Amino acid sequence: MKAFTYERAPSVEAAVKAAASNPDAKFIAGGTNLLDLMKLEIEHPTHLIDVNGLGLDKIDPTPDGGLRIGALVRNTALAADERVRRDYGLLSRALVAGASGQLRNKATTAGNLLQRTRCPYFYDPNQPCNKRQPGSGCSAIGGFTRQHAVVGTSDACIATHPSDMAIAMRALDAVVETVKSDGTTRAIPIADFHRLPGETPHIETVLEAGEFITTVVLPPPVGGRHIYRKVRDRASYAFALVSVAAVIHPDGTGSIALGGVAHKPWRIENADRELKNGAKAAAAVLMADARPTAQNRFKVDLVERTLGAVIAEARG
Repeated sequence: MKAFTYERAPSVEAAVKAAASNPDAKFIAGGTNLLDLMKLEIEHPTHLIDVNGLGLDKIDPTPDGGLRIGALVRNTALAADERVRRDYGLLSRALVAGASGQLRNKATTAGNLLQRTRCPYFYDPNQPCNKRQPGSGCSAIGGFTRQHAVVGTSDACIATHPSDMAIAMRALDAVVETVKSDGTTRAIPIADFHRLPGETPHIETVLEAGEFITTVVLPPPVGGRHIYRKVRDRASYAFALVSVAAVIHPDGTGSIALGGVAHKPWRIENADRELKNGAKAAAAVLMADARPTAQNRFKVDLVERTLGAVIAEARG
């Protein structure tokens, strides 16, 4: 691990000011992903800004009946919150499906959204990777691709987004609130928060340099059956081959988002409208532009089958 300096930010304003003054600075809270990447010298910030003392660890109701989730709310606390379990069961189930209990005790809401891909080529500094070193190439293309993306890919990257929580947030239409380095704020629909790889796969979100996530806002509860189904190689502590986050109403309508298949949480609103016509119809829309490899072509069929299981469960 390379040497770095460290400070504890006393306020959000101080945190973004510190980040603005050092382009190589990183915010750190739980550190469950960042510290691993620093040890492997994939991430090498020269300065860490500890944001744990900013008081952003509360879950509060919004005037319209939704929830405001502080950026520093730990995954364990969010999954166990009575309001989340009652009104946003999809989110609670997705969080419990992700990582181990020890990691959930440390991982934060904002950090979960920002975690980086688990592509093995990204984690191997001896392999070219456009995410790690822009312009160096993508070792996954033409390599071992069983775990990789099948839709929304580019000639520069076929990595997948690893978060379970983000998939649920996408199905629930969450909004990410931030403070920019100049002190201005903005609200980013989660549909727009993560980016597809294009020619710049190292730029994974729409956040600007030094921009800091303060809260994630959930809209008022929408009812329906909340289901998160994760298909993986082993029963625990494994990333998804395919996951489906779904809210399905008694009339067959709802919303669905996929994990394990794209560079970002994958949702096509037209597929939501096809839910009432069954898994085959919805999956056809979701996978319309799929570009699988020979090794991960099974994911296209697995999406339809997993979605079919989710619909069957919703119908009881």
